[in-house]
This record gives sequence, structure tokens and C-alpha cells, in this order.
Amino acid sequence: MISPIRKLEPVSLWNHFSDLNAVPRPSKKEERVIEFMVNFGEKLQLKTLVDGVGNVIITKPATKGFENKKTIVMQSHLDMVHQKNSETVFNFETEGIKMHINGDWVTADGTTLGADNGLGVATIMAILSSDDIKHPAIEALFTIDEETGMTGAMGLEGGILTGEILLNLDTEEDDEIDMGCAGGIDVTATRRYTEETTPENTTAFKIAIKGLQGGHSGMDIHKGFGNANKIMNRLLYHGFEHTNIKIAELEGGSLRNAIPRESFSTILIDKTLKETFLSEMNLLINSIKDEFNTIEPNLTIDIDPVETPLKVMNVEVQKGFIKSVYAALNGVYKMSPDIPDLVETSNNIARIVVRNGKISIACLTRSSSESSKKDLTNSLKSCFELSGFEVECSGSYPGWQPNVDSEILQILTPLYEKLFGEKAKVAACHAGLECGILGQNYPLMDMISFGPTIKGAHSPDERVSISSVQKFWKFLLEILKNIPERNS
Repeated sequence: MISPIRKLEPVSLWNHFSDLNAVPRPSKKEERVIEFMVNFGEKLQLKTLVDGVGNVIITKPATKGFENKKTIVMQSHLDMVHQKNSETVFNFETEGIKMHINGDWVTADGTTLGADNGLGVATIMAILSSDDIKHPAIEALFTIDEETGMTGAMGLEGGILTGEILLNLDTEEDDEIDMGCAGGIDVTATRRYTEETTPENTTAFKIAIKGLQGGHSGMDIHKGFGNANKIMNRLLYHGFEHTNIKIAELEGGSLRNAIPRESFSTILIDKTLKETFLSEMNLLINSIKDEFNTIEPNLTIDIDPVETPLKVMNVEVQKGFIKSVYAALNGVYKMSPDIPDLVETSNNIARIVVRNGKISIACLTRSSSESSKKDLTNSLKSCFELSGFEVECSGSYPGWQPNVDSEILQILTPLYEKLFGEKAKVAACHAGLECGILGQNYPLMDMISFGPTIKGAHSPDERVSISSVQKFWKFLLEILKNIPERNS
């Protein structure tokens, strides 16, 4: 039986997306999708190569009459964020994404959909495989590991590409044309501690936080969504201050670029303080739920008895850990002074693990200003180092500075208005597009980013609008027809 998704318009795009989504493609494990793309290019008898880091480049000559137009680079990334609901049984390493249609939306069954950036990849595949779409010469660039390190873009050598214009298909609002983006840096705080034997006359509980929206730690950071790690820390701080709880284990969040949706901890309490602890916690839980009621209506916080563990964290280390997480900034640090409503600098406390004598706190700091990024990085380092943590800063990548005089931007804006009867939003975004990195080795390449409407990226609520894909496809076909001539 043919999937209803394969019957959606444009049929070629949705069929390529369905084929792509059958291939597991986690960041840093793209071997299977690289092979998939190479087979795709070679089957079309198009020049196909894999560079030294794993990026796939497929070139296609211009169609008749478009030979004198500038060569374009069409670019999207192959990897996808792997997130699922805790109750969803799914193996990202072996299974293809299970998709379904819900009204105007295509979504997945309890997992991320892979529309980010699979829709961009599928769109380029549809152009490459077409025999009736007019276009200039194309260099299709499929990068790897965008979501966890940008290593594909960073590793792309200068001179491989000859295109003068780059169309990045990784923006997630169909009425937006992006001309800039934020850079980022990973900030990781770690500390070893001596585990202590569990005191006598204690009882253990598991605290479980679930049901938060999560989302993209760049595009959604200003929306006020709950961060499971920060909410858990509020509970631990309160429990430590009032009833002297002891932490045995904690695990919250998963990926740096995803706002954490869930957190789980195992704590111990003196048996004589059990009722006081539960009463105090319930009061705080009700307050937190009231606080987030409008934006996080599905938030659940449960406290259930569990078997008492044998070891707990050293109390002095625990005190420093709780206070440092409380003090560390999460969310918006600074808004852009130049572009209205744009977040300039932010931090996501993405993942916290406490287990077997080691604490790890992973953050992703983003900024379109290198000086502001450094400022917030220093603030986080100071916060964690004051509590005895070692802090490593890694994976720094630059932002993409806006160019209001961009030739391709001057083509896209009136074309959008002509096609859709309204002006596009020309903006920079707080996500980490690859354009800024690619521009380091290709400084003369004129770049722009656009795409269909995708909601809930980096979370199991990820979904893409069907009508938006059709709008995006119409826009792209007109762009290809309007690429300027080469300079004589």
C-alpha cells in the first residue's frame, strides 16, 4: 500500500523525503545516509563525490537556455536530531521514521520527524532528479553533522565549489528570508565527587519531570518554554534547604540544541522527614504548574517511592552543584540592538547527568555577536568554576553577518511579493545555520536562506505544513528561473 504522504504535492519532493526518512541518519553516524546520497547521484549519472569529512557534492549542468546564468550551490544537511517521548518504543539506529498526516501537517509517531533538514535535502533531490525544471548549473552540497558540531561545514575545503550563489534551505518559516544567523559554542562543566554510603533510616524517591514542549534551543529560546533541568533544580534546591535531601542520581535533557523536556532524579530523605518533604514538594509543584500553566499545560511532576540506592553524592559537592545550576543563566541573555525582536545571545542548559561519582553539565551558548558570546561564556565559566567544576569550551563556530546589499536578496524579496501578494520578513535568525562557516572558505559567495514552515523542531512534536511546502516549492522554482547572468 502506497503511503498517503507519497501522494502529496509536489509528488517528487515528498517521495524523496519518504525515501530519506527510511534511512537512519543521526549526527556523527551518517555513513548510511552518505551511501544513500552517493547511490542517488550515481544512479542519475551525475558527478558525485564525497569530500574528506563526509559531505556529499552532486553537480548537475544547466538546462537549455540557462548555461550563462551563475552557478548556484543548493545546500542542506543530512543529519537529523533524534528525540522521542520516553514512552515511545523506537530505535533510531535501525528504524525509519513513522510518518502520518494530521490535517495540514505531516508529523511523526512520538519521535522527531526529520523535516529539519530532510525537507531541504528532499527538495534538492527533486531538482536534481527532474527533467522538466529549468535551472542554472547546480552544485548540490549535502553537509554532515550540522546538529551536533557543524563539522561538515567546518571541514569543507575552499576551492571544491565554484558556485557564486548559495541557497540554504534550512529556515523554518515560509514567509521569512534569512540573511544572517547566530554562532555558538559548547560550554561543558564537569566535576568528580566521592560517593558516600547511604545513611541509615532513609527512604528514596524518584522525581520525574515530563510533558514539556522542548524545542529548538535557538529558534524557541525566547518563547519561555520550561527547561526540565532548571525546574528539577528548583525542586532539589527546595528539598535540600528544607528537608536536607541527598541526591543519588540525576539525568535530564539529551542534546545540546534541544530545550530539555524531561528530567529524572533519585533522592533520599530521612524517614522522619518524609511527610514534611512530600508536603513541601507538593506545594512547590503546584506553584510551578500554575506558573507554567499557559505555556506548558502538559507538564507533569511526579514523586514516587523507589528502592533505596547504596550511594549518594557528597553533601558539600551537592550544595555547590545545586547552587551553580540555579545561578547559571538559561534563556535569553541579550536581545539584538540592531534587529527588532531578534535574540542576540542565549544559553541552553541542555543536559545534566549525575552518576557514579561524576557530574556533567552541558550547555550550548549562541550569539550573533562574538564579544557577547564570549561575555556569556565567561559568566557561565565563572559560575561553575566557583563551585569547583572544570569547564571546557569547544566547538565554537561563527555567526553569519547580514549583508543588506546581497544581490540574491534583492532578487528574492520582490519575487516573493509578486508571487504571494505580501512582503517577506527579511531577518536574521538565532539558529546556527551553516552559512557563516561556509563563508569562511567562500567569502565571495552570495548567500541566502529560506524554507517551509516547520514547527517543534528538535522535539517529538516536530511537524511540517503541507501547504507551506507547496508554497516553498513554488517560490524555489521561480528563484531558479531568475538567477542572474554571469558577469562578463
